[in-house]
Amino acid sequence: MAASRATTKVIVVGGGGTIGSSTALHLIRFGYAPANITVLDTFQIPSAQSAGNDLNKIMGVRLRSKVDTQISLEARQMWREDELFKPFFHNVGRIDCESSEQGVAALRQEYQAMLDAGAGLETTHEWLDSEDEILKKMPLLQRDQIEGWKAIWSQDGGWLAAAKAINAIGEFLREQGVNFGFGSAGSFKQPLLDVDGSTCVGVETVDGTKYYADKVVLAAGAWSPALAWVYAHIQLSPEEAAEYKGVPVVYNGDIGFFFEPNEHGVIKVCDEFPGFSRFKQHQPFGSSAPKPVSIPRSHAKHPTDTYPDASEVTIRQAISTYLPRFEKKELFNRAMCWCTDTADSQLLICEHPKWKNFILATGDSGHSFKILPIIGKHVVELIEGSLSDDLTHAWRWRPGGDAQKSTRAAPPKDLADMPGWRHDAKL
Repeated sequence: MAASRATTKVIVVGGGGTIGSSTALHLIRFGYAPANITVLDTFQIPSAQSAGNDLNKIMGVRLRSKVDTQISLEARQMWREDELFKPFFHNVGRIDCESSEQGVAALRQEYQAMLDAGAGLETTHEWLDSEDEILKKMPLLQRDQIEGWKAIWSQDGGWLAAAKAINAIGEFLREQGVNFGFGSAGSFKQPLLDVDGSTCVGVETVDGTKYYADKVVLAAGAWSPALAWVYAHIQLSPEEAAEYKGVPVVYNGDIGFFFEPNEHGVIKVCDEFPGFSRFKQHQPFGSSAPKPVSIPRSHAKHPTDTYPDASEVTIRQAISTYLPRFEKKELFNRAMCWCTDTADSQLLICEHPKWKNFILATGDSGHSFKILPIIGKHVVELIEGSLSDDLTHAWRWRPGGDAQKSTRAAPPKDLADMPGWRHDAKL
């Protein structure tokens, strides 16, 4: 295998985002020659079209399945111990809250799963059974806004400086001498197939450049069929920011979540909803006819876009709940963040069923960024045929199911029916 690593050429499409940059990093850590690695993306790392190019993302252990638990724990260890990633983990804690009867029941089940996981989570997680207990962990919440809430306190949770972490990977890749293609020379057009029509030998980009390799990893992220989520920022004064410095991430499944201010006093607030779709007729490569596909619209290419009018209401509701003293502050950087759900909320990491040596590395459900430090390791294992059976099964090719609904409570609304988000005339 060492000789193969020294000579194998790999192209990573979407290498400026979460899974793509992690894959390029771990190719080098596995011993692949940087000169044989080519990273392609429309934008420089961190790609402006990546969901990971963000102010911050939530860090926590997810227990929906054994696979989720495994990779969450692997990622937690890397964020704590790996020299590349440690600077970007802000271990301020996390409070997951619910107030409805159904929500509290689900939260209790989640807490019991933590106790039963056999992973030591009982030492870092605590059930909060009253407003008083919640306020001990986050005294800046207002009692009248959290009446009836129950919560799980995660001592080992917090937030991740997302764009900064991907940028650190990019700097490492450049230092190592990895090849890059950006702009139209980095924008994927189609795979290049051998004369047999079933073996991928490279990719062609929008400008007509052809790159050849032994393996192609398509880490397209949201540029696979997509859903959009929304967020906005508020600016605190230095005095206000100092007061909120170090507060835990607070999440409520009916309301949304917010983070402590960053070094510039900016707080990000997100609502919680099933997502937005944007269906257009599109004919993917290899398809015999066009079909409806939910297609992202790049904020980087349409910077005046914001989010639907309805999202202004829900974002304001989240601020009124969590940060009522800042209700009158101006919102800025209103935006939609695109990502890719699958019907079962598991990743899609497998070889394409029609094209040999064409590796798919995508899927999300809103939880992929936290596994940035380790997901590329598993993609390389897939390339080498050493991915464990449980991960291979969980991330297999599995058509069918309603990815637009995923495991969420309701289907998304289409942006064609949602006024207020689009502010130019471009398609």
